[in-house]
Amino acid sequence: MSRFLVRWGVFLAVVTFWQLATTVADHPYFPTPLQILAAAKDMWLSGTAATLFLSPDAIDSLLPSIGRLVGGWLLAVLAGVVAGTALGLSRRLVEYTGPLFAFFRSLPLPALVPVFVLLCRLGTQMVLAVILFGAVWAVLLNTVDGVRTVDRVQLETARAFRVPAARRLLGIVLPAALPKIFAGLRVSLSQSVTLMVVAELFAANGGLGGELRDAQDQFDFAQMWAVVVMIGVLGYTLNTALLAVERHALGWHPAAGARRPPARAGGHLVDHA
Repeated sequence: MSRFLVRWGVFLAVVTFWQLATTVADHPYFPTPLQILAAAKDMWLSGTAATLFLSPDAIDSLLPSIGRLVGGWLLAVLAGVVAGTALGLSRRLVEYTGPLFAFFRSLPLPALVPVFVLLCRLGTQMVLAVILFGAVWAVLLNTVDGVRTVDRVQLETARAFRVPAARRLLGIVLPAALPKIFAGLRVSLSQSVTLMVVAELFAANGGLGGELRDAQDQFDFAQMWAVVVMIGVLGYTLNTALLAVERHALGWHPAAGARRPPARAGGHLVDHA
């Protein structure tokens, strides 16, 4: 309880300082938090109780963005876990593909958005491709790390007892790798939020990125900051939901309630690059 109060106390202190600083500065590019909240209320909270007080325009903006974000992230999770498991089980495959993956991981994704615009049709397909390509690496590399740290004694014992390969994978390898896999999921989720907004800014109709672009074109800075706040709220909500799933899925793990393994940006693939 005390940690909760401290965290939100710090947040309120920062918002209060922001309010005082922007009031004194009186700069059109930096509206006060109260002005941003007023713009957010006009944009998002003019609906009825049946729609959780969200206006129809807010729903039209949120639903496409949430669908693209979750869809692209789930594709990245599926591809990263499958490919990372295969790589983690084969040291030679890691050595062969490590430099290639390290090269693709180092590419700046915002700079590649025009390439995806050319390769994919404008709209949801392009946004999904950008999220998939950008978010897959954190999942893949953490999965490789998790699989390669599985206790070899357990695997050899399972082989000695002629446990089928599928049961070894589902019963030993993946459960042991789950803590690091979830670390990659958290990193990839935050990356997916950023990539979703960047892709929608460039080439998607509607969505939060489209709202942000429209507010910028109209020089409505309060509305622009209101969209930024909504993106932050969306990212915080999804991250909180993922943490709840992680605590439930790793309830058996000794470190579940204590220290989680740090999310790695690199891993063994980079070491071999």
